[in-house]
Formats: sequence, C-alpha cells, structure tokens
Amino acid sequence: MASVESDIFEIIAEKAAVARDKIVGTASLQELEIESLDVVEIIFAVEEKFDIHVPFNANDQELEFDTVSDVVKAVEALIAESGGAA
Repeated sequence: MASVESDIFEIIAEKAAVARDKIVGTASLQELEIESLDVVEIIFAVEEKFDIHVPFNANDQELEFDTVSDVVKAVEALIAESGGAA
C-alpha cells in the first residue's frame, strides 16, 4: 500500500504546510508542528481521498496520531475494513 502512504504524505504536506521532504513515517506530528486544526483538515482530506470514515473526535484527546506512520496504518486498516482499494 505504498500508494496510500504516498498519498497521505502529500495530504499532510498540503494541509499542514509542511515541506514534503520532512515528512517521513517516523516523524511525529508534534515535530512537524502540525496543529489540531491541521489534523482535522488532514482527516477530512483523507476521508474524501479514500472514501472512508475516520472515527476521530477532535475533542477526544485519547485518540491521537503520534507519528505519520500511525496515520498511515490507521487509514490502511480503515480501507481494508471498508473493502476498498487504494
């Protein structure tokens, strides 16, 4: 699912205004200075791109994506659950 990862990296770069070369799987969202509003925009874009629903509540601090890889893994799992293809 490298395509999923690449698409997510591009979405993060665009929505959070982060240089694409700084986005790697091990990078934390905090290191990339991605704000909570950016996370919401990223989630909306991911949902639209992959036709999935990401169960994320911006007010629920329990569900946090710590790294870019966390986001990729969550989206890949949701795509698999929905029976969709990347």
